[in-house]
Amino acid sequence: MFDHCLYFNSAALARLVEREWTAVYAEFGLTPPQGFVLRVVLASPGCLSSQVAEILGIARPTATRLIDSLCEKQLVERRQAKEDGREWTVHATPAGLALDRPINNASAKIARTLRAKIGPEMFESAVTSMHGVRKALV
Repeated sequence: MFDHCLYFNSAALARLVEREWTAVYAEFGLTPPQGFVLRVVLASPGCLSSQVAEILGIARPTATRLIDSLCEKQLVERRQAKEDGREWTVHATPAGLALDRPINNASAKIARTLRAKIGPEMFESAVTSMHGVRKALV
C-alpha cells in the first residue's frame, strides 16, 4: 500500500536498523544516539556541542541533552574553551577513552553484519541514496 512512500519506508527502515544498533550499544550501557555522540567526541576531542549537532545532523538542544547524559555517565566532560570563555568544549574522560576501540569495533562489526544481510551493493547504494536525500532536504 505504501511501497512508494518515502516517509513510510524510511521510518520502517529506521525502526529495523535502530533495533540492531540498540542491541550493540546496550553492551556499553548506551543508546545509539549516545553511542554516536561519544564516537564524535572521541574522534574530535575538544569539539563544541554545535559541532556534534552538525556532524550528526541533529538539533543543538538534542546534542546538548545527549552530551549531558554522557556527562552523567562520566564518559565525557565539558571544559571551558581557552579561546572563548563563553564556549565549552567536550572531551572524553578516561572511562570514555577506554571505550574508543571497543565501541568502534562493535560499530564496524554491526555494519559488516548489516552489509552481509543486505548485500554490499545494496548497502552502499542505500547509504549513498539516503545521504543524498538527507542533504537535499536540509
